[in-house]
Amino acid sequence: MAKITKINHIAILVSDLESPLNFWRDALGLELTQVEEIPSEQARIAFLPTGDSEIELVQPTTDDSGLARYLEKRGPGMHHICLEVDDIDGMLAQLKEKGIQLINEEAKVGSDGRRYAFVHPKSTSGVMVELYELPK
Repeated sequence: MAKITKINHIAILVSDLESPLNFWRDALGLELTQVEEIPSEQARIAFLPTGDSEIELVQPTTDDSGLARYLEKRGPGMHHICLEVDDIDGMLAQLKEKGIQLINEEAKVGSDGRRYAFVHPKSTSGVMVELYELPK
């Protein structure tokens, strides 16, 4: 049986990175370790580690992406919580078996080799959940 190993990150959707950094970096003192463009997700992400997890500030880079539509409809705020799993294929099969609605039926592969998939908020009481399996 696949298991959750930890909370990997919490993603916060923003219209720009600078304003929220005033709070997360400057007021709270979290270190901004990296800002990365993710063309496949049409996003720019600022990474702020918090112990064994991260806060990710996610900014859409196009006006017609899913992230931009989400931001326009719901405004800035928490976008998703990411749970690290030991076996993403097993976890997706487990969730399908229990009738959980998935956004991604199969895991995608990120540029760093991590495998990820999203669970639809309709099955999680309104919170989008991302599942991560890090490269071994």
